[in-house]
Amino acid sequence: MRKIGGLWLVGVIMCLGYYADAQSFAETALLFSRTYPGGSARIQSMGGAQMGLGGDYSTALSNPAGLGMYNRSEFTISPALNFSGTNANLFDQSEKDSKTTFHIPGFSLAFHNDYDKLTGFLGGTFSIAYTRINDFNRNLSYQGDGLDTSIIDYFIEQANGLPKSQFGSNGALTNTPTHMGYENYLIGDSTVWDPSANPNAYFTDVLGKPNMKEEIQTSGAQNQWSIAYGTNYNDRLFIGGGVGVTSLRYKSRKRYEESFQNEPLNNLFLEETLEIRGSGVNANIGFTFRPVDFVQVGVSATSPTYYELSDTYSAFMRTNWNNFQYDPSTVLNDEQYSSDVVTSDYSLSTPGRIAAGATFFLKKQGFITIDVERVNYAKAKYNAVTQGVSFDAENQDIQSLYQPVYNFRAGAEYRLNAFRFRAGYAYMPEPYKTTQNNVPITVQRVTGGVGYREKNFFVDVAIVQNFGDNSYRPYTVNSTATPLVTYSQKSTNLIFTIGLPF
Repeated sequence: MRKIGGLWLVGVIMCLGYYADAQSFAETALLFSRTYPGGSARIQSMGGAQMGLGGDYSTALSNPAGLGMYNRSEFTISPALNFSGTNANLFDQSEKDSKTTFHIPGFSLAFHNDYDKLTGFLGGTFSIAYTRINDFNRNLSYQGDGLDTSIIDYFIEQANGLPKSQFGSNGALTNTPTHMGYENYLIGDSTVWDPSANPNAYFTDVLGKPNMKEEIQTSGAQNQWSIAYGTNYNDRLFIGGGVGVTSLRYKSRKRYEESFQNEPLNNLFLEETLEIRGSGVNANIGFTFRPVDFVQVGVSATSPTYYELSDTYSAFMRTNWNNFQYDPSTVLNDEQYSSDVVTSDYSLSTPGRIAAGATFFLKKQGFITIDVERVNYAKAKYNAVTQGVSFDAENQDIQSLYQPVYNFRAGAEYRLNAFRFRAGYAYMPEPYKTTQNNVPITVQRVTGGVGYREKNFFVDVAIVQNFGDNSYRPYTVNSTATPLVTYSQKSTNLIFTIGLPF
């Protein structure tokens, strides 16, 4: 095992199209910046809208002024089941995959205190809340037959122009998939067949059209512990603030395979694993104003989240040859090669958020609530922790690719005695300035749920349906025949919140 302090290697891996949601540092920044409104089943069932609502632990994350609307202390826990599915298409061949996970996306303790009413401040609530803000659990599978290009073409393009020392210790392509292709004899420098040839030019003995398939499994999440306080002034103005401690874990395993007919090579198999771990910190402040009894207006601002991240990467390739005479001294049958375990450390700041919302109460029968949130994804930024490493090019990519967006959320609740009936909708628009691969990556949420409330107990249930499209290239070559996988993502999240006021 070898530990490498530089960051160039991970950049090479991600440019290969390592995993479907993020194929470069810029796309990784988007993946970790595009978080979702988390919280209780009550809030989730209303599209995540909560800025002008309050009285729920979810506001510790979004608008801590809402904590000022508590009049009792409270404990909650929110278990959930997530059913995710993908439908991938490559050259008119479709394939479906799915994954089911159980998790606990919410947990909270809220401690309420009444104040001396002579001051105008009626009370305040201190909250510690745990919330899941991003879920990476999904599977993606696809296949294609008779492709006009191969990942071997990618290896040749990466290697051309560099001597074979690039695959040695600390070489430019050491421990990359191209390096493993070289060690498996998929590519070789031209002097193998002609000693007088250009040693910086590469060739392959495999010329046929491959059948290709790939499976990508991802897991992990971003979660935040929010420590916040909100206070109530005369039941008209609510003020709050807090800090958030965020954890991040992303793990991906990719299994890529090509098979050939009537070629020296029968098949190749490449497996890559990547794990990204880290933690971050942010802060937020919020205000909610109730000008009249049937309207509440809330605004909040959340700082950028500053992460310290660490990558761990490893890969393995094996090839099966048809007893092929590669050179006078080498006959190929079963070959394999493993990379070192490579780690890289760096920091990432994801963009801050500004949000506003309003809630309109319909006497005692319920309410309608609406949120608008502004996020500028171009503000994400990397910083190196290794001397001599620069992220200037990656940060320029982020600024040139992404744009500010306005996320929209709306929900409603109808009350019937102790029961609550809820529905909602959320929309996250295209974050790219120019749509990539003609596939807009907008996200829509359609939500609903019910609740039951008694004085010392309540339970809420939410169903959250997510819809979105995306695209992915397993490798890129200088050809219009580079494979492009388009896929739709759907998930159903079933969330329960059990609350015990005290």
